Amino acid sequence: MKLPAPEEVIVTSRKVACDGNDAAGLGHPRVWLAISPDTGFVDCGYCDKRFVLDPNHVDADH
Repeated sequence: MKLPAPEEVIVTSRKVACDGNDAAGLGHPRVWLAISPDTGFVDCGYCDKRFVLDPNHVDADH
């Protein structure tokens, strides 16, 4: 059974950075993630934050 992501962020770019930016200041090293066109989302391996691509407002990046 797969649990839902603790946080979901809607983005307009297929390339996103995550540093676990939380209110307590206990983040993680910045990682760059690429959203697959097949799934439309990517999960951070450190904090499990899910980045979901907004298909109506996607940038023209690759």
